Amino acid sequence: MDETAFDYCDAGNYPQWDEDHPIHFVGHSAGAQVVRVLQQMLADKKFKGYEDTSENWVLSITSLSGAFNGTTRTYFDGMQPDDGKTMKPLSLLQLCRIGVIIYDWLDIPWLKDYYNFGFDHFNMSRKKLGAWGLVECLLGNAGPFATGDWILTDLTIQGSMGMNSHLQTFPNTFYFSYATKRTTKILGVTVPSGILGIHPLLFIRVLQMSQWRHPPDVPPPYKGYRDEDWQENDGALNTISMTHPRLPIEHPSRLVVNDSDCLPLQPGIWYYKIVEADHILFIVNRERAGVQFDLIYDSIYERCRKHVFRKTPQTLPNQAP
Repeated sequence: MDETAFDYCDAGNYPQWDEDHPIHFVGHSAGAQVVRVLQQMLADKKFKGYEDTSENWVLSITSLSGAFNGTTRTYFDGMQPDDGKTMKPLSLLQLCRIGVIIYDWLDIPWLKDYYNFGFDHFNMSRKKLGAWGLVECLLGNAGPFATGDWILTDLTIQGSMGMNSHLQTFPNTFYFSYATKRTTKILGVTVPSGILGIHPLLFIRVLQMSQWRHPPDVPPPYKGYRDEDWQENDGALNTISMTHPRLPIEHPSRLVVNDSDCLPLQPGIWYYKIVEADHILFIVNRERAGVQFDLIYDSIYERCRKHVFRKTPQTLPNQAP
């Protein structure tokens, strides 16, 4: 995300948004980290033409399976564990990278209407680049993967540490996190917690991640790293990564067992719960998640309405200050 994000809309869906009309954000997976980046950019006044922004434009952030500290999944899929920046020559990620580049280069209108990766600003169409331009993109000299500024580098442990070093937990914002897991321990070994409760596409990934071992010939990503800390997972992210920002410096946090024990809620603290669910339980459909789906979203709504507020009186939406 950068300041050009404002170029994608005119007035926006909520033009009253400011410090007197702050917003509650709910983010899933990498989206939770994106919201943190947005809040930091508001604090740093990064958006041209909006010099009055501040971190207080965000009243609360709620994370569902948020990718705060990276995931070992990236190494399974093809990121190099020694630096967290480069890809293995032969890997799933390389195949995906090549496929995306060719897809955008072909620029077939009906396919782009069906799904667009959002790379139009790279001008990768064959009509503009030609055959040699395709070669340059495939070699990594041009296109969306040339700079290394893309999501998978941010989802490695090393990349997340670099990002977290610039992201603050602000004293006037409320933070909540639901960390998910689909693993259990049997005789000290971490294994998937069952077959029926895990999406078929994620079961193998849960199993893989529960058996993760950092390569012994590669330096660990941080001092004090232990494989066993990263084995609980939901098929996409490690549970330890989802609770709150931990690396390189741990942010204030509190494990929530009973909601009532945490009242009154305090800003500047990450309140987190551990939920038995896979990575996509709360975003696919209500039918799959069942009652738990309603309970999660109802609790988020109720908390934002009843327990999250600034100490100073707030101006009501659509009301002049």
